[in-house]
Amino acid sequence: MRSGGEILVEALRIHGIDTVFGVPGESALPFFDAVANPDAGVRFIQCRHEASASHMAEADAKLRGAPSALIVSRGPGAMHAAIGLHTARQDSTPMLMIVGQVPTTERGREGFQEVDYSRMFADMTKFVAEVHSPEQIPEYVHRALHFATHGRPGPVVLVVPEDVLETMSDVADFPAFKPALSSPSRSDIAEVAELLRKAERPLVIVGGSGWTQEASAQVTRFCVANNLPVVAGFRSQDIVDNRLDQYIGDTSLGGSMALAERIKRADVLLVIGDRLSEITTKAYTALNVPVPNQTLIHVFPGPEDIGSVYNPHLPIVSNPTRFVEALAEVGRLDSSAWDAWTRDGRHAYEAFQATPNKAVGINNANIIKHLSQTLPEDAIVTNGAGNYAIWLHRFFRYKKFGTQLAPKSGAMGYGLPAGIAAKLRNPDRTVVTLAGDGCFMMASPDFATAVQHNLGLVVVVFNNNIYGSIRMHQERQFPGRPSGTSLTNPDFAQLAKSYGVFGTVVESEDEFPAALEQALASGGPAIIEVRTSERQLTPDFSI
Repeated sequence: MRSGGEILVEALRIHGIDTVFGVPGESALPFFDAVANPDAGVRFIQCRHEASASHMAEADAKLRGAPSALIVSRGPGAMHAAIGLHTARQDSTPMLMIVGQVPTTERGREGFQEVDYSRMFADMTKFVAEVHSPEQIPEYVHRALHFATHGRPGPVVLVVPEDVLETMSDVADFPAFKPALSSPSRSDIAEVAELLRKAERPLVIVGGSGWTQEASAQVTRFCVANNLPVVAGFRSQDIVDNRLDQYIGDTSLGGSMALAERIKRADVLLVIGDRLSEITTKAYTALNVPVPNQTLIHVFPGPEDIGSVYNPHLPIVSNPTRFVEALAEVGRLDSSAWDAWTRDGRHAYEAFQATPNKAVGINNANIIKHLSQTLPEDAIVTNGAGNYAIWLHRFFRYKKFGTQLAPKSGAMGYGLPAGIAAKLRNPDRTVVTLAGDGCFMMASPDFATAVQHNLGLVVVVFNNNIYGSIRMHQERQFPGRPSGTSLTNPDFAQLAKSYGVFGTVVESEDEFPAALEQALASGGPAIIEVRTSERQLTPDFSI
């Protein structure tokens, strides 16, 4: 006989979930008792805020290429964690959120912190279910993880009432779930080959989730062998080595307008894994809606997304890994028709990466370039949202798969929890988190989590005392009339020192290399505060 809490922990272990993030709550006490067992096989990472816990789980799932989990208390805990569900939905990340619930005998009375989660989370998840007995726990965990991984991956929610976790049962465990991945047909691959052979200005766009190290290598080999220009979709820059001659840029926020024009000029677009979101398509202008001028080959694992905005010439429902495996059947293509097209695209990318001559105060381009040139090739770089990320997207060259953790949802406060998850999952790799002052402050309580676990995470805070992205929009629409964007911040270096770890302030570009070296050498969590001018809002736009 086991409690529902023990049954739940064992189900997670069986399905390969070895880490659960969260903030403990009274509605799930049997779970915390069970996970404390030295033989549980699952570790619990206590966090300081459920929003950070949900983003840690989402980032961990990206790194693993498999579902990760968090557990939150009912009501406020679940509401705080909702942002991670939104990120997992927009980023197509498989993630399981477990929510404690009021006892079954009290349901429907609007008891303390009671919420109907099936209604609350229906729009941002793939599956929401409430477990009514401990006997149902193995079945529902098994089912939820199938939903999370099949088709377009995404978040799922299991609601477990307090008394269900307490009740004893002799129910048997379910076996580990097996993800079902879609694959292209041979006729699909044959048509892809035929369309590419006829092309004069082909372009490959890679993005989304479901990639593996081997899939990254396979698509790289395919593009290099056939000299095909390849573009990274929004925040998917680590799928292909940015140093390759065939890599011609990314479509992230603040991206090159020349690249957007190049996408418009392409005659064949092979899009693998990217759902062609608003950001990737430059607000749906790079491709006409609903029928693009380009011959569009859209490869995506979710059939409900193909054709929802763009009507592709060749729709292929396939996991990106399975698709690039099949690309080997295409064989070698004659690239003479597009060699110059690829070369010009690379030259334009390199020109866009040139450091702008003018900058007010510190030139963030040089900070990012120093990181790009000195960090190990497998260093994991994380970030949240804000204009500081424009410099990162533009001037950092990602070299290996699995080195970029960034929210396609555009969530602020993502970078720090993602960095914590990355260091917990990869303790021997260098992890650097970039954040603006506003972005960092949204997750700053969980710097204590990094300290508690003594994680050698370096946080670079670009402090300009404003919400920079919003100020940029204000200056463009209402020049000289800022409103609600000025910030009062702590001394971030002193904040780190108050925890007993390394912190320093950088006020000139020349000071950054030594500061980075000291932060990395400290061996523990560290904060480098880079004080930048509020007037320099993007690499090319200043007040």
